Amino acid sequence: MSVDILKKFFNVQVENSFLDGKFIRYMANDSIYTLIPVTNVKEDVLVELYEMSEHIAGMGDKYTSRFVLSTENKYLITSNEEDYVLLQNKSSSLPRHINYGRKLAKFHFRGRSIQTNFEHVSRVGQWKSFWETRLDQMEKAWYQLVQEHPDQEFEHLFVDSFPYYMGVCENAIQYLVDTEIDDSPVQIDTGTVCHERFNKNSWGKNQWIRNPFDWVFDHPSRDIAEWIRDQYFRNKRTFLPDVQDFLRSYQSVTPLSPFSWRLLYARLLFPLHYFECIEEYFITNSEQHQKHLEERLRKYMRDSVEYEKFLSDFFQIAEVSGRLNVPAVDWLIG
Repeated sequence: MSVDILKKFFNVQVENSFLDGKFIRYMANDSIYTLIPVTNVKEDVLVELYEMSEHIAGMGDKYTSRFVLSTENKYLITSNEEDYVLLQNKSSSLPRHINYGRKLAKFHFRGRSIQTNFEHVSRVGQWKSFWETRLDQMEKAWYQLVQEHPDQEFEHLFVDSFPYYMGVCENAIQYLVDTEIDDSPVQIDTGTVCHERFNKNSWGKNQWIRNPFDWVFDHPSRDIAEWIRDQYFRNKRTFLPDVQDFLRSYQSVTPLSPFSWRLLYARLLFPLHYFECIEEYFITNSEQHQKHLEERLRKYMRDSVEYEKFLSDFFQIAEVSGRLNVPAVDWLIG
């Protein structure tokens, strides 16, 4: 099906294909092609992602995917009532040693010079409203479950754990509000091209590919915080040197301001991992995946004190100078 679309609409004769993370990649003429279904993506969003892709690639980033024109000179094609765009990368092997901190800082540097005023993919200044909406929706779901008396084990865990995480979430929102009141952004705090959820697999496993459909326009601390969160939960026993190396190498290109540190910390305080676990459970139809999420939730609950300890020690771990006067959270210190 996809091979036919590439041939019919783009005149691309596929030589072979491989699975890379969640995408099937198609090889042809020393290029890698990725067909993206976009039926449910607004056209305004597609235009902004295209502009970001062109800018980053135009700044010399050879790993960024670029949109491919069809034989009819269109970026958006329709086949069997489904819409698609095609992305292209030049084939290149993964770097031997990947210094994620330094690479991410350079990526942010390129994105910071973009002149477009993004309306649909921008998340700058919107964390508070997003978090409040998410918390409100989850509180309603929790209250409904309490009224109905849950019978599934996951639902019991959710009912028991939510009051704690609601409190943590309210702390994160307050810390964010205080940051925006007490501190002022500087030049490096301008918006840049970021990822929805940045982690060590965001740029691919077999080939290094930067996919604009993973992107939003936001404060750079978003990516730094999500990389740290992912490392913490991926390697809880060994994350510390990785996080320190990541932060040092990022700052060898772009030192973080007090405002950046505070936004980064607010994001780590916000229990995104918990929210995503609960939300995933209620939208998946797979019993096996639900069982996996139940185990994950149990683990989050069991290890919540450890995560508090990580947050209380974070500025020490991150080697943040006391001269920057970045405040910690009182209840964590206690």
